[in-house]
Order: sequence, then C-alpha cells, then structure tokens
Amino acid sequence: MFSRRDRRSSARSAPPAFSTPETAEAWAQLDAGDVPGALRRLRACAESAPLGEIARVTGRAAEAAGFDDLRDAAAKVVGDPQDGRALYDFGYTCIERGVGHLAIPALREVVRTHPQAAGPRRELVAAYEDQDRHGEAVDLLLPHADSLDDWPDRYLLVFNAATSGRLDLAEQQFARLAAPSEEMWRPVHARLGRVMARAAVVRAADAAPLDGTDLRGWQYVLRGSLLGHLSPYGFDAGMRGRYAYLQDSYAACRTGIERLRMALEASGQRPATVSLLPDRGSRVLGLAAAELLGLPAVPFEPAREETLVVAYDLKELLAPEAPEAGVEAVRALISRTPGQILHEHASCWTNTPPVTADSVGLLAQTAMPPWGEQLRGRVGGSGVDRLPADTRPEPELAAEIVAASPEAGSGDGATPSDPDTAFASFVAAVAGTWLQGPRDRVRATGPVPSSRFN
Repeated sequence: MFSRRDRRSSARSAPPAFSTPETAEAWAQLDAGDVPGALRRLRACAESAPLGEIARVTGRAAEAAGFDDLRDAAAKVVGDPQDGRALYDFGYTCIERGVGHLAIPALREVVRTHPQAAGPRRELVAAYEDQDRHGEAVDLLLPHADSLDDWPDRYLLVFNAATSGRLDLAEQQFARLAAPSEEMWRPVHARLGRVMARAAVVRAADAAPLDGTDLRGWQYVLRGSLLGHLSPYGFDAGMRGRYAYLQDSYAACRTGIERLRMALEASGQRPATVSLLPDRGSRVLGLAAAELLGLPAVPFEPAREETLVVAYDLKELLAPEAPEAGVEAVRALISRTPGQILHEHASCWTNTPPVTADSVGLLAQTAMPPWGEQLRGRVGGSGVDRLPADTRPEPELAAEIVAASPEAGSGDGATPSDPDTAFASFVAAVAGTWLQGPRDRVRATGPVPSSRFN
C-alpha cells in the first residue's frame, strides 16, 4: 500500500496541463510530498478524468513511493492511453499495489475493446471485488453466463451474486457449477458451498430477511459469524448496525459476553474451558468471560478441544508489540479444532482480521478498548483531552467487566429493536450450519453498506 514518504521530485517545472481540477490538485499534493492525499484526490475523478492523466499522476505517486513496477506501467499508458496491453498491465499492477479503484477505468476500457477476452474481464472482476463493488462484477459476468468456464468464471459469478445479495441468481448458477478438477479450487468450492448452505438455512427458516439492512443475517451467510450486537447509533444515517469510531466500555464488553452466552445456549454448545490468547486485550476479556461463564481459564493451545477461545481484537495478535505466540495463534486458528469456538469482541469491518471468528460482539472500523487510551471532552466543549491507558493488572481489568451492567440503552432510536429473544431464535435456527470449515479471512462487507472514514 502507498504511504507518506518524503521522496519529493526534484523537478519543479511547470505542471502538466490537466483537464480536471482533481488531477491538477492531486499533482499539487505530490509537489507537497503528500502521496496518500494525492491518491485520495484521484479517487474522486478516477472514472471521469482521461486515462492518460490518471496514469500520469499515479506514475508520479508510484515513483515517490518506490513502486517502480507501477511507475513503469503508468508511463506506458501516458505514452499511449489507447494501448490495450498497456492499460491491462496498468490495471493489474494497480490491484497488486492496493489501489484497485485506479485499475477499474483502465480495465473497463480493455473489456470494452476486447469484449470476449476472458483475462481482462477477470481482472476487472478482481478490481470490482477489491472495491466491494460486487454488483458491478455480476453485471459484467452475467451476459456471458452461458459461455463461462466454471473455474474461475462461473465461481466468480456465484460468489459476487451472493455477496451483492442476489441469492436467487447465486443459487441458480451454483447449481450449474461443476466440482473443480484442479486441487487449487477445491477449498474455494467447499467454502462457497458453505455460504450457499447457510443462505438456504436462513431462508428456509425465515430466520432473517436478508435484505439491504440485515447486517446480522448477511454476517452469518457470508462469514459464518454470529453477530451479537448492532450499533444503536446512525442506523438510518448510513451505519446499518456497524460503528465507525468506538470508544469501547466495560459495559459493552459485558454485553458481548452475555450475547455469547445466549449463542452457546441456543446452539447447544458447552465448552469446557476458556482459552486465553497471548495479547493483553484478549487476556483481559478472556478472564472476564471465564468468570461470567463459570469456566476455568487456560492458556491457548492449538490442539485443545471443547474450548472457547476469546479475543478482544484478532488483529492485535499481529501488532508489532504482540509476542511471537500471537502469529502462531493466528495460523492455528484458521484451522478448526473439534469443539473449539472463537469469539472476537470488536471486529474491524473495513480491514477484516486474518481469521474469521465464529462469534463477533460488534463491528467497528476503529475500537479503543476501555483500558486503552481514552478521549474525554472538556467541559463547555473547549476541546478534548487524551487520557493515558489503564496499566492495572489484567485480572483487575477483567473484574471491571464482570462488575459492569450490560448496556441496555436505545441509542438514537433509529436502530430496529434487537431483543435477546430474537437473537436466540436466530442462533437456534442456524445452529446446524454453524462452526463449519476453516476460518478463512473474508474481506467483502456484503450487501449491507456502511459509512466509513478514510
């Protein structure tokens, strides 16, 4: 990914003549050494500005970031913006470098001029997926449905149809999808089969509407995760049950554990222990869960069966300050040990964790744990103070969770009612398809969009 680096071009000649203000502003931001800012500016005009101009700015940004492959690919598009090979290479490299939004117009032009070529079409699908534009991937593939190769093309159609909420189409095309002959596709086929099985159970039981606002239903269908809590703020203002920034509380942690208790009871799961992961936040939450559920707390061991593994934020296992055991735990948790259940309290939905938890307390773009640094507004609204992290021992912090009362606030009143009985009924309806298969990472947010900050 691009990052801010002080590699400003030494050449300060007059800027090129750009036809849109956005590209000119992006160029000026590069003059100031602000590569991320320039790329954000390009996002606003990527599909309206001339391809040559987009490539010119992208190439300069790539040079500043040290991405010689993207710099060279962009230079070829600047030289001939109608060269299909150059556009394809530019789009491919944009995806590889984490700027898939810049790939889309270039690859779309290649597909327009070469409508029967499978390679450019597949790369454009990859770019759409990278940007969570799964509906457009379906629209691209569907006209070719009768002539698609099963692997990967029909698979891509099924996956993107399901991920964009078009389950009838997904079921129809999944029925036409032959089992893969190549080993590389077999895990993918099995994972897709589990998605379709979960969708079928939810629909057959009428357990959830699976519409454009059903965050819990789609979280389960696409990930196999039971979502315990919906944000009570901003539901009708673009959040749909997710948080953007959350300053977490001990009460919210307690609420998450109580919903986890309901999930275990409704599904008939009876873990014998609570396994403590090596990062501080997970140990705090795990100790509290063990106390509240009446189970012994034990160190995490990959082969331990019939155990509840508790994480605060799974990405913390890979943080620079995390112990090496965190990386080993992530690798181990992708596989499923018999009877092992993974619960994550605060799961990031914009940059999903490396392991998909079986149970999730809440979804947030950024969550600050209650024992971490806190922001507190000053009296009279004169500013904000940053309070230091709570350095008390982990058992004392866990005791704060145990002593807290579960949150029962109604928020702003716009979020639909979510009583305990409704959550338990949903879990009971889908229990037969829960806890199946590896916990692979799932990047797609699904058909329920939420507002995010950059």
